[in-house]
Amino acid sequence: MSRIDDAMVAATMRGYDRNNLFAFVAAIIGSEEAQRLMEMYRVGSSKHWQGATVFWQISADGNVRGGKIMLYDRLTGHRVQEPFPHINWVHSVLKLPDFKLTQCFFGEHLLPHIRDKPVAIVESEKTAILATHYLPQYLWLATGGKCSCLNREAIKALRGREVMLVPDLNATDDWRKKLTLFDDSGINATLFESLEQMATYEQREQGLDIADFLIAEQTPHGILEQMMQRNPALRQLVDALKLELVGIEDYKPSESSLKSE
Repeated sequence: MSRIDDAMVAATMRGYDRNNLFAFVAAIIGSEEAQRLMEMYRVGSSKHWQGATVFWQISADGNVRGGKIMLYDRLTGHRVQEPFPHINWVHSVLKLPDFKLTQCFFGEHLLPHIRDKPVAIVESEKTAILATHYLPQYLWLATGGKCSCLNREAIKALRGREVMLVPDLNATDDWRKKLTLFDDSGINATLFESLEQMATYEQREQGLDIADFLIAEQTPHGILEQMMQRNPALRQLVDALKLELVGIEDYKPSESSLKSE
């Protein structure tokens, strides 16, 4: 089985200030949390396209199976599709001889280290990262495609775990059919269908996923981060004065300010 050297992965774990996906995620959940999750999931930066991201697929036994390079819009978080879909693989870009790609789940390397949580599987790597922030009671993995990794060989890594499949709105029926695959492999898997039940026709047409619903209501921290990205002077002011964001419910005016009113 082909694998990529760990040193190559390590070399990409920098340059987040130029990484479009990092910029988008940081605008929602803050830079420190974004960096923690990118490092946790071994998400790197690629020079193949300016601002590109590389999602490393690392198996449970620590082998780097491959790296998928993708380009996102730093403001919308959507994949760049024009003038062509910006997606490639590290082994193709580097023209590694005789390399045979055998995909595994994105985030699979976390399985041996996080044993006390049920596993939730989504399609998008970006979604797995964001869902980990909002719903940390699950270990989130991604297939990296509509049904990629939902095959008998790849799901062996999930044996002994409770699994919940969380498909995009346009993939629910296809993923429902995969439940028999888990049953045949002795893996207890369920299908999360609440999104399908609550979604509007327009949302189904767009093929939204759970991350789209999770970030629909942005936190005050995320709004401030977006403002600072658009106006670097604001970030300098916040850093210089060591300002902290305080919610309305936490705000307690000082005695002097009450007297002045």
